[in-house]
Amino acid sequence: MTLTPHDRPRGPRRPALVALLGALVALLAAALLPAPAAAAASTEAQAAPRAALTEITGFGTNPSNLQMYLYVPDSVTANPAIVVAVHYCTGSGPAMYSGTEYASLADRYGFIVVYPSVTRSSKCFDVASPQALTRGGGSDPVGIKSMVDWTVRTYDADTDRIFATGISSGAMMTNVLLGDYPDVFAAGAAFAGVPFACFATTNGSEWNSDCANGTVVRTPQAWGDLVRGAYPGYTGPRPRMQVWHGTTDDVLRYPNFGEEIKQWTNVHGVSQTPAATDSPQSNWTRTRYGGTGDRAPVEAISLQGTGHNLYAWGMGERVLTFFGLNGSGPAPQPPAGPCKVTVTTNAWSTGLTASVTVTNTGTTAVNGWKLGFTLPSGQTVTNGWGATYSPASGAVTATNASYNAAIAPGASVGIGYQANHTGNSAAPSAFTLNGTACTTG
Repeated sequence: MTLTPHDRPRGPRRPALVALLGALVALLAAALLPAPAAAAASTEAQAAPRAALTEITGFGTNPSNLQMYLYVPDSVTANPAIVVAVHYCTGSGPAMYSGTEYASLADRYGFIVVYPSVTRSSKCFDVASPQALTRGGGSDPVGIKSMVDWTVRTYDADTDRIFATGISSGAMMTNVLLGDYPDVFAAGAAFAGVPFACFATTNGSEWNSDCANGTVVRTPQAWGDLVRGAYPGYTGPRPRMQVWHGTTDDVLRYPNFGEEIKQWTNVHGVSQTPAATDSPQSNWTRTRYGGTGDRAPVEAISLQGTGHNLYAWGMGERVLTFFGLNGSGPAPQPPAGPCKVTVTTNAWSTGLTASVTVTNTGTTAVNGWKLGFTLPSGQTVTNGWGATYSPASGAVTATNASYNAAIAPGASVGIGYQANHTGNSAAPSAFTLNGTACTTG
């Protein structure tokens, strides 16, 4: 199961001690990295890891012969948190260590990083076999659980602060770990992955083309039942999930992003309608489900125009914000009071206009607003008035103009947009104002 040569994340390497070599590394990084990753790298370079990456052997039950690599910062805290960082296909634990910034972040915040490493020829994690998709069933998840248990015993780690994150094959494994071991992991962050059990096979194959191509579509209940079936009878809290995906991913295609959202919102028993929608960075759309703050039950980040190789230096800090390990990050959006939205559309063969009225039905004024909604499939905003709209399709956020930022109790603002469509000219069916669901009418 080799996904693609481009499955390797692009990230800067640490500066060398020799000035000339450091300059050469910087030049190579500038030539090879996408601009956002390279820019973020400059801020991280001052925090290069000081301790050494160590291979641990004899860590416990390990049915698939995984290797365990461990990074313990010199400044490790008492009862530290653990982050399991899971590599992509063709990768390794040491490659994940050097290609992501979790070790540098561990230096800063005092947690421990576990880097599992595959030894099978594909260098991909088993996320397909019946053994992998069952708690204690065998294969890679059992070995990773043993690594976590060894680290907890050895460093008296905090069992309430154990997290998993991964890229591609590692993102798929992140979904699997949270499904198999909901009593172990507090949260996960999956970059370009697929839902739990989407890759399931029974013929020994590591690859599931239907899932990779985004054609495995299930109801939220069916996806949630697959997770619940991994640990029958478990009734405790479920780990929070953060998912990332590029809209032009040609390896694990973009529909998998929506299926992950369906799965984990169902597992948590929260609405599929976002409680908050914003754009923390250009061409990003972030939706939060079941809460509006940095640690909502489910958080999803869609990267417009980005392919499979989406991980960039700096994203690790956002992961830690979701995990609650860095004590910082953007503040949650303030809730709005009750609201009502009415929308009318006027459509023709390939286009439409929509007029939207937002009414503050509460008793306090709204000062600054973001209206979140999801356009039906095939619709793309081409023009708008009364607000700025981003992105142009999918989960859209309309942000107030300077002249209509305040909505007094009982007052309304009118906005609108023009859009192209490919046959579905329906209006959005649900809206949120600053993360609060509005009634429609």
